[in-house]
Amino acid sequence: MTLVAGSYEKFIWGFSLKTLNPNPDSQTLTLKPLFSYPSHTAPIKSVAAAGPVAASGGADDAIRIYDLSSSSEVGALLDHQGAVTALAFFSSPLAPSVPRNLLSAAEDGAVCIYDADPFVHLKTVPVVHRRGVADLAVHPSGRLALAVGRDASLAMVNLVRGRRSFSCRLDREASIVEYGGEGGDRFVMVADERITVHDSEDAKLVHEIDGGKKVLCVASGESGLLFAGGEDRCVTAWDTSSGKVAYSIPDAHLTRIKGVVVFKGRNDAPETPKLVASASSDGVIRVWDVRMTAKEKSIPLAEANTKSRLTCLAGSSIK
Repeated sequence: MTLVAGSYEKFIWGFSLKTLNPNPDSQTLTLKPLFSYPSHTAPIKSVAAAGPVAASGGADDAIRIYDLSSSSEVGALLDHQGAVTALAFFSSPLAPSVPRNLLSAAEDGAVCIYDADPFVHLKTVPVVHRRGVADLAVHPSGRLALAVGRDASLAMVNLVRGRRSFSCRLDREASIVEYGGEGGDRFVMVADERITVHDSEDAKLVHEIDGGKKVLCVASGESGLLFAGGEDRCVTAWDTSSGKVAYSIPDAHLTRIKGVVVFKGRNDAPETPKLVASASSDGVIRVWDVRMTAKEKSIPLAEANTKSRLTCLAGSSIK
């Protein structure tokens, strides 16, 4: 399992989650540093990881590609004319360890589509006319993507035809969009402290959730759970079927949480711990076993301090 984090100081950080004790009843985990260096010439705004590959997007308009198996940078993509605000890999369910495509969004208002083997630019799709794209999410089918704009818009991109197929205005500017549920049958949008859950078929509002304080990051988990973090410094798992809190890790960090990653359990090993990683703006990355949330105080299984201002976090379950 690998974690990749970006920082305001232009550094990219890579960690491998290692098991020190093979005994499953008393496993000890550690975050082993893989690499850290200034990969961009401006703050890093987004990261993504899938299988042995990771990518970072910066305010320098560039996307950097990394080979996690060799802990090295292998190239750059320079097709945007604005800060790269969001990245997402698509992998076929039949081969989840092999990313098929990379999608990127930027302040230039466009979404770029790349082949991931090798990294070749396929298409640039204009999505937002003003103020750029804030975030994007790829449907598990790989046939479409959603993008939210800083002009308070929601757009759907047809990835088969490579064009915008739908766009509408929102009542509030959304900063995050994420697919969830079973097979992507639902998607969520985040606007400050509000999380809205929608049906993917017709975008109908299913639930409206009050996060209390501003939500800065989300990650979809199993069984319809949505993990969120932000200004409240907690990692909260919301049940998107009921719109209620499933469980929470209070005071997970000392400062606001800027990134959450969910590691899915292996189907062939049901006893595998269900792990969640979180990163805060003070540079601390922590890994949690969500099965321990019933205890009075959850203790992280592993921790690393980058001593930098982290802005984003991504992870790959493939060793």
